[in-house]
Amino acid sequence: MWERLTGAQPDPPWWLVILVGLAALAAVLHTPTWRVARNVVTIAHEGGHALVALLTGRRLTGIKLHSDTSGVTVSRGKPHGPGMVFTALAGYATPPLLGLLFAVLLAFGRITLLLWLSLLLLGGMLVMIRNAYGILSLVVTGGTVFAVSWFAGPTLQAAFAYLAASFLLLAGTRPVVELQRMRSRRMAPTSDADQLAHLTGVPGLTWVLLFFAVALGSLALGGYLLTPDTPPVPRF
Repeated sequence: MWERLTGAQPDPPWWLVILVGLAALAAVLHTPTWRVARNVVTIAHEGGHALVALLTGRRLTGIKLHSDTSGVTVSRGKPHGPGMVFTALAGYATPPLLGLLFAVLLAFGRITLLLWLSLLLLGGMLVMIRNAYGILSLVVTGGTVFAVSWFAGPTLQAAFAYLAASFLLLAGTRPVVELQRMRSRRMAPTSDADQLAHLTGVPGLTWVLLFFAVALGSLALGGYLLTPDTPPVPRF
């Protein structure tokens, strides 16, 4: 098991990487599909809040995920200061950075490690979920990852891992665009960007631009790492 977990797996064929990349792009751009797939982004978003809250010494009291793909993470500690700032900052940054981490693992052929790391993160998050939909969302997501990692063959595992990494990288920008659209309509007065503005005095738009820069930077670097080596074009 340890050798399987830490060992490298062969790269999938180049056409499969391109195919799952296009599927991930379609899931982000096609609005009906996005409404469902966005639950994965919300899990990563709230998981980022929770992890950074713990790392900065705050007391995590619970996480809720809702069917409208919104979520909330509650932690206790000082209502201001670096811990609160980093906790608020982590939400929108986590999905693309997690996608970048997945891309690094895939660049080294660590497909199995990626799948089991995902299970570990989902399991840790499940302990802190405080509502029924959140439990259902994590159980379905975790069950899917487990089924692929335990029962699927190498090709399907590789396709799933590349799909997960590609989706998280591509999905990093759309929530930021949606956030700013809601802020411009004054529909998100307590958004992460506005909380950061209150905590730091830096305008909320600046934080939105930072979220967007992190998402674009992760996409650029992660996309480079995931780009397959295509076969040479024959010359006649």
